[in-house]
Amino acid sequence: MEAINFEEDVLMRSQDIPVVVDFWAPWCGPCKTLGPVIEELAEEAQGNWELVKINTDEQQEISAQYGIRGIPAVKMFYMGEVVAEFTGALPKHQIQHWLDEYLPSEDKEQLKSIKTQLFTEQHEDAVKSLDALLERYPDMEEAELWQAAATVGNHPERAQHALHHTHKLFELGENVKSLGELMLCEEEAKPGLAEKLDAARQALKSYQYEAAIQSLIQATMLDKNFCNDLPRRASIALFQLFGNTHPLTKKYRRQFDMALY
Repeated sequence: MEAINFEEDVLMRSQDIPVVVDFWAPWCGPCKTLGPVIEELAEEAQGNWELVKINTDEQQEISAQYGIRGIPAVKMFYMGEVVAEFTGALPKHQIQHWLDEYLPSEDKEQLKSIKTQLFTEQHEDAVKSLDALLERYPDMEEAELWQAAATVGNHPERAQHALHHTHKLFELGENVKSLGELMLCEEEAKPGLAEKLDAARQALKSYQYEAAIQSLIQATMLDKNFCNDLPRRASIALFQLFGNTHPLTKKYRRQFDMALY
């Protein structure tokens, strides 16, 4: 078998096409089960991705570098980085599902670009792009959830379906559900709190996310336990949708944390 040049055959090659690396060893029983299955899938892929097999006995330094502790271990590389992985001898249909979920594609790349524009000054344009993406790919669950998150102020009914999704998207679905509850909550709030919650709802309707998080923090300070911790949960949902590097997260997260005590 021709020796593997990891730099060229995996890292550099993955700049052009996804590379799936099977870490195995000759003495490993489950490796002998997985090997023919993943090799068959690579043939069926017809060049959409490539398979590289790494003998961990012969490539101990690379195995250590990528934290291989149990084999068989499979890692997908794209643009020089590990983007997905699993351990163990999975059956063919589960491996195919894993490939379908994690292999990069045009629709996933478009969604990735759109997500960087959401909850910014480009939010309305991003929502239009999301709508167009879903017209082309109506079964794209992650795009559907982000659409629900981005438009929850005006379409809270979309949040009602947020939990009917895969485990990978569970947290995103929970965040959407919390914001949907905020928009649809009919429980009577005491004066002051009701005003802050209404202000947050109106801000979400007009995509004014700084005003929304300000009002939710104030609502949390007044009564974080209202309606099953709704002010707190809605605040956390927005922060998680924004992401840790978003300017509003950096500006208001500490203020929110202080509001909890």
